[in-house]
Amino acid sequence: MMPVIFVGHGSPMNAVEESDFTSGWKEIAEKIPKPKAILAVSAHWFTEDTRVQTAENPKTVHDFYGFPEELYRIEYPVPGAPKLADRVMGLVGSAITDNSWGIDHGTWSVLKWMYPDADIPVCQMSINRRLTPQEMFETGQKLKPLRNEGILIFGSGNVVHNLRLVNFSMNGGYGWAEEFDAYIRGKILEKDFSGVLNYKQAGDSARYAFPTPEHFDPLLYALGAAEQSDEAAVYNATCTLGSLSMTSYVFSTPEE
Repeated sequence: MMPVIFVGHGSPMNAVEESDFTSGWKEIAEKIPKPKAILAVSAHWFTEDTRVQTAENPKTVHDFYGFPEELYRIEYPVPGAPKLADRVMGLVGSAITDNSWGIDHGTWSVLKWMYPDADIPVCQMSINRRLTPQEMFETGQKLKPLRNEGILIFGSGNVVHNLRLVNFSMNGGYGWAEEFDAYIRGKILEKDFSGVLNYKQAGDSARYAFPTPEHFDPLLYALGAAEQSDEAAVYNATCTLGSLSMTSYVFSTPEE
């Protein structure tokens, strides 16, 4: 059974700057089986319904502004996965085809480190902003069969993502950011997924963690696709720039 991944992707600059974060992503790729294809749920495709990409050659989307020119020159020319897209739509049951987007930086800024040859087909599925956290979790549950078919379910966002409070002079996180990140990490390691869905139980820290939920939502899809029996491995367990969490999770079947 393939694992399920949630990565904290952070700044687009992580696509071009080697760091402990990029080393963590490479380590994940080294430790898991090579997938036949990847279903990506990125914070940066946030729509009014569930949309699935069926393009055979999806474009690389540079969905950011004000960054160095080298970022805009990056291409991640992965093949698409139309057969996987059809399978996803069949499992979810209420998704529609949409090829107006592509592979955005929430996906390619991480995968370019994990799979630099860009040889694994990728299908992106959007976050449905109309769904409740419970419904996102349930959508992830519908995707579980893909794990037995060699498909890597890959969520990309940030547990803490408050750009209004970013402090570029900070290496770590504000107290509230560290507190919320630790709350979520604790609930995941305890296998208390309901505690993640009901993240407001974290208290005051939850009010600052994210003004809008799109970077947190991919975690809910990933948790839905995970099994209670899975072991959770934690990577890049840190906050940065005051108000971003880079903490990442890999959910995998325990070895016999």
